[in-house]
Amino acid sequence: MLIVFTRFPQPGKTKTRLIPALGAARAAELQKMMADYTLAQCCELAGKRDLVIAVHYEGGDESGLRGWIPSSLVCLPQSRGTLGERLGYSFASSFAAGLEHVIIVGSDCPFLTPEILSSGFDLLQNHDLVLGPAYDGGYYLIGLRRAEHSLWVDIDWGTDKVLQQTIEIARKKRMTLALLPPLADIDRPGDLHHLHDTSIGVRFFAS
Repeated sequence: MLIVFTRFPQPGKTKTRLIPALGAARAAELQKMMADYTLAQCCELAGKRDLVIAVHYEGGDESGLRGWIPSSLVCLPQSRGTLGERLGYSFASSFAAGLEHVIIVGSDCPFLTPEILSSGFDLLQNHDLVLGPAYDGGYYLIGLRRAEHSLWVDIDWGTDKVLQQTIEIARKKRMTLALLPPLADIDRPGDLHHLHDTSIGVRFFAS
């Protein structure tokens, strides 16, 4: 299963760290463009291999999401709590439903490709944990083949320590780990220069 974590693109409620640079409406517009791009990459991969795609969203409601998210995709609200608690719940509920090899990606990485996603699933065949490092010290992708509660505990979410702390926990738990190529997330004003190298950036800055 491939799960996309995203937020409903409501101005003032999404990409709030970008609002000082872009304004609320433009930040929400960028959020939607990046989420649309991410879903397109996931759907392209699903056309090549047997794969269920789900959208776990925050903010908005299902009726609003259904006006945006393709009807063929499973669409569920995220649980409450920290990012770690929400990730942990999504993984645990997926494994409890009998699913295997679960990957979760965010919706703010405009460099994600079907090939990288496919590599993640290939690596999960022989590794307990797969991470896609982000340049800001977090990760844009995490994949597991079994639930591991400790990965969501004692992590400084929203900081540049997330990736390293996650790797340290995995090593302590003797989990086999594989890393994908590092990519840039677009979270803060300082990240916006990365957009100039993407199709999203060309469209966004031209509008």
